[in-house]
Amino acid sequence: MYWYKSFLKYSSVTGVVLLLCFSYACKPEIKETGAQVKFFDLKDYFKNEANRLTQLNTDINKSVAHNGATQSKKVKITNWARELNLFTESDINKPAWSKSYSVDSTATGITYKAKYPELKTRYITICKESGKVTAIEIENDTHNILYSTTEKLTYMPGAFYLIEKTQKVKVMGGNSYRIKGEF
Repeated sequence: MYWYKSFLKYSSVTGVVLLLCFSYACKPEIKETGAQVKFFDLKDYFKNEANRLTQLNTDINKSVAHNGATQSKKVKITNWARELNLFTESDINKPAWSKSYSVDSTATGITYKAKYPELKTRYITICKESGKVTAIEIENDTHNILYSTTEKLTYMPGAFYLIEKTQKVKVMGGNSYRIKGEF
């Protein structure tokens, strides 16, 4: 009986500690207000593109390939924000990353390269002509002991978007995906 009372005593203390830890982890996300944008604002750019494409409401030729098997069809995208989400998620404008990317700027574009291997977004290249974006290329890499993922994203306004993704999961093997939407 003694061991049972000790067990209850320690398990209730452990339960309270775990409850406190989980409640701290579940705190609401704090939005940054008035934060200055140091790099090209991908979030704003793709938000505007999603709005523009929604207003155009045109069909696109979309092809999806998984491990080489391809399907293509003409579709109407109803949620462009979700369709372009991988581009938006590659945004590097976080205060903690303000010195984490090198910047190479020319008259025709700008390239951001990660300085540290743990950063997911490895590089972003924005090509411009007469001040207008003509192409965006992004590479993302995620590696841990269970899996590795590489994403190559290309967006050419008015022409196409391309998402190429390779995943390697331990025990399960690898997969490759290719999604191309042509306007």
